[in-house]
Amino acid sequence: MFSRKRSSFIPVPLLLPVLAASLSMSCTTYSSTLVAGHLTSSSGYPVADFDSKCSSIASQLNSSIPNATVRFAELVTQGTNITFTDSDRDPSCIAQPFFLPASLIVRADICRISLDVQTSERSGIHMETWLPRNWTGRFLSTGNGGLGGCIQFADMAYTSSLGFATVGANNGHDGFSGRPFLNNSDVLEDFAYRSVHTGVVLGKEITKTFYGHEHTKSYFLGCSTGGRQGLKSIQDFPEDFDGVVAGAPANQVKLMDDFSYIFSLTGTPDASSFVPKEAWVNIVHPDLLKQCDKVIDGVEDGIIEDPHLCNYDPSGIVCSGDSNATSCITPEQADTVRKVFSPFFIGDEFIFPRLVPGSETGDGLRSVLAGDVAPFSVDWFKFVVNSDPNLDAKTLGPSDWKKCIAQDPFNISTFKGDISAFKNRGGKLLSYHGQVDSLISPESSEIYYDHVSSTMDLSTSQMDDFYRHFRISGMFHCFTGPGAWNVGQGLLGDTSPGSDYTDPEKNILMATVRWVEEGTAPETIEGTKFVNDTNSLGVEFSRKHCRFPLRNTYDGVGDSTKPESWSCQPVSD
Repeated sequence: MFSRKRSSFIPVPLLLPVLAASLSMSCTTYSSTLVAGHLTSSSGYPVADFDSKCSSIASQLNSSIPNATVRFAELVTQGTNITFTDSDRDPSCIAQPFFLPASLIVRADICRISLDVQTSERSGIHMETWLPRNWTGRFLSTGNGGLGGCIQFADMAYTSSLGFATVGANNGHDGFSGRPFLNNSDVLEDFAYRSVHTGVVLGKEITKTFYGHEHTKSYFLGCSTGGRQGLKSIQDFPEDFDGVVAGAPANQVKLMDDFSYIFSLTGTPDASSFVPKEAWVNIVHPDLLKQCDKVIDGVEDGIIEDPHLCNYDPSGIVCSGDSNATSCITPEQADTVRKVFSPFFIGDEFIFPRLVPGSETGDGLRSVLAGDVAPFSVDWFKFVVNSDPNLDAKTLGPSDWKKCIAQDPFNISTFKGDISAFKNRGGKLLSYHGQVDSLISPESSEIYYDHVSSTMDLSTSQMDDFYRHFRISGMFHCFTGPGAWNVGQGLLGDTSPGSDYTDPEKNILMATVRWVEEGTAPETIEGTKFVNDTNSLGVEFSRKHCRFPLRNTYDGVGDSTKPESWSCQPVSD
């Protein structure tokens, strides 16, 4: 992919400041207004020669951007069904349907630009820029997932349809495997931070070249690895974005440890300590809901509004002499359940928060609780920590976990507490986390929030000025779950069937836009649960999710499916 001669290569650390400087020139200021509660551009940015510009942009970019080769630039009209080929992404990306569908329908006319960019002499990224005909003047970068080398085209389709000039990149490698990291720190550097930052700098330059003037505001939208990338940008490149939506972020190295640690608790499927999927779903989960659902929040709906209050005791489902394996678990399995629902320590050192009660039926059943080390962790220890493709990840223990934490390549832990540079320039951070996320404990987002508060010596009210975190009850990892999880976080997160889904009261991205551009900070984010998770079937219930540390509280008398029956109250325990 990256075949340019060495003599023509300009190192990225030298290239990016040059491009960034060019972006600071000839700035034109535009504004946005609220119309019927929805954000729109005050005048829009019509391009009379949009089609012809799209057909000629490739040659312009090839001559103006060092170390880049444009694969193609093509006009894609609204309603076109794009089927992605192996040239667009690695086949392994198809296994991630929430982020990377095999095909999708483009919702707005766009100029789709695909290019390769060399980031060092032995690494580079593939990126795309989707420029909408109905551009609002806003720029946005999408994130990635897992150890992801897959452009999240679904997010690009979503945000470009909302009028954002949108970029996405493959994080420096193709596919979901971590093998490209083996003995190549340059590829790892792309993954840690350089892919997103390079895509942002070049994407802004491409946007300016195409439309003839700069963007007005810059945003980021991502979840999981994307959430971490959003925080990394705030910490290391505070000028890149005016508003960041970071879903389910995590301390990268400690999360890799946690996956390995949980396997050490469960063992393989043939171990006496192992709890099978059927037992989690049919025995543990129902018993847990009996203890922690209605008792905690007053509503029996399969959703534990605040898992912090659930200290589950599995002793009531332990087998007695006349019990059978379909209705109970063994004492050793019960011990596994208790340990899984407890924080991870190495000696006296806290490493990672617990798997939260209620999350045991979510995504983790296929990986974290499946009787093997989660694939992301296997690859990280093989190809980064130990540089040994033949490593048996099942043998890892405390010394390996400490080694992983100590390495922290390129500060990929993403745990800097001082984000004052982002705050001081007026940046806004909206983070969110599903409260039944079994891949990344939702408590990890609260730990980072508290870390920023402590490091910067800020009270909750002071944090509210630039950083708000929302706990989404009943949401699994980024999407789906029994709760009102549709909050405008992507194509799957559309908040109303067949109508306008840009209401900033219900859409986390547009809430961030309103916060940045109008100064109105989100007090709640109203989530929607559709019947059978199908928008066309209508709304099953809605709930306004509270900003941390407030707790969503049922009034005890109203219709619990209506958001007005709940309110955000201070935590008193």
